[in-house]
Amino acid sequence: MKRTTSTDARKQDTREKIELGGLIVKAGLRYEKRALLLGLLIDASRRLGADESERTRLTKIGAEAFGNDRD
Repeated sequence: MKRTTSTDARKQDTREKIELGGLIVKAGLRYEKRALLLGLLIDASRRLGADESERTRLTKIGAEAFGNDRD
């Protein structure tokens, strides 16, 4: 049973990483350096913690981008 649980956890972890990588591609950042991507994410994390309106603004941008998937 333990082996199944760890296998399922690894599969879930792999799926989440693939989905997160897909967000980088969707944002048009596929060819950027990893250090830049990490810097962007760290900066965004700090701004989100300090400003709820920034979270709202960025959520709207992301929702609009996902909405464009249907086109």
